[in-house]
Amino acid sequence: MYLVEIAPSKYRGAFNNGFHLSLTFGILLASLVNFGTEKIKGGWGWRVSIALTASPALIITLGSFFLPETPSSLIERGHDHRKAELLLQKIRGMCDVQEELNDLIEASSISKTTDHPLRDLLLHSKYRPQLVMSVAIPFFQQMTGINVVGFYAPVLFRTIGLGESASLLSAVVIGVVSMAADAVAIIAVDRCGRRRLFFWGGVQMIMSFIVVGIILAVKLGDHGTLSAVYAFVVLILLCSYSVGFSYSWGPVGWLVPSEIFQLEIRSAAQGITVGMSFIFTFVIAQTLLAMLCHFKAGIFFFFAGWIALMTGFVHLFLPETKNVPLEKIGLLWKEHWFWHRVVRVGEDEKL
Repeated sequence: MYLVEIAPSKYRGAFNNGFHLSLTFGILLASLVNFGTEKIKGGWGWRVSIALTASPALIITLGSFFLPETPSSLIERGHDHRKAELLLQKIRGMCDVQEELNDLIEASSISKTTDHPLRDLLLHSKYRPQLVMSVAIPFFQQMTGINVVGFYAPVLFRTIGLGESASLLSAVVIGVVSMAADAVAIIAVDRCGRRRLFFWGGVQMIMSFIVVGIILAVKLGDHGTLSAVYAFVVLILLCSYSVGFSYSWGPVGWLVPSEIFQLEIRSAAQGITVGMSFIFTFVIAQTLLAMLCHFKAGIFFFFAGWIALMTGFVHLFLPETKNVPLEKIGLLWKEHWFWHRVVRVGEDEKL
């Protein structure tokens, strides 16, 4: 949310995808640490690995003291508009910011008519599209099956016949590939748009998972191991899946929820989005191993089906937000082929 509020609208996607690139880099570092500490004797490896997580936490805590407020936050909390204007000039690198400042002031005035943003978000039909997206997008992001490749990649690779070190190294390879795809997403998101990345990323993930599922079902069976050739093919396909995720549902799944909410409900809606993401992550993490044991190779077909569903959902119900200023986001729902009727009913209720 902070990145979206502080970034220019035409570069908003790149700024936000930079967040996911950093996230992927952190996961890659974690995989490298796990690969290195696995060789520590005496059972200390996992303890060292967990202890090292304090380092990025310290960097985040110290770095937060150097972050400026966002202009919209200053205006929303009643600070002098001149202070917001100076900050806007500083972060935009230009003096003429009056038009954007006026939009922020107008959006703040509208937001002040909403005394209970969470209640309004939950109860008013006017905000029903945003409520649906704040739940559906984090749910679908987890149902891509990324945790099959993320949390349990070493377990999966050991299952198909790779050793402990080779399994951890394979997770590192996937991390490197994902970082490269994240870099591509930074360039492409503000040129191609969010919906197009969702669509093509979905297609790539579906095809990768289906082929992996077929290989494991035919060649691995309930018991046994894959040959080195097929294990390598599975690794390539999972890298292909990770590429598809890393330019679509990975970064864009965080970007879209942070930019589709009007100012008056933005904090409440983003809170729901993050809360739902943690809940669904927890549920998937607790059930995934049991699903892997029961579904076996079928787990890849299971998640491929969900990816097909969410790709269709985005195509039908999510408006394109590329280059749309945050203060104009509300217009997207009023012009959407499906949501305009729901929003209109909500506005009539408000009247």
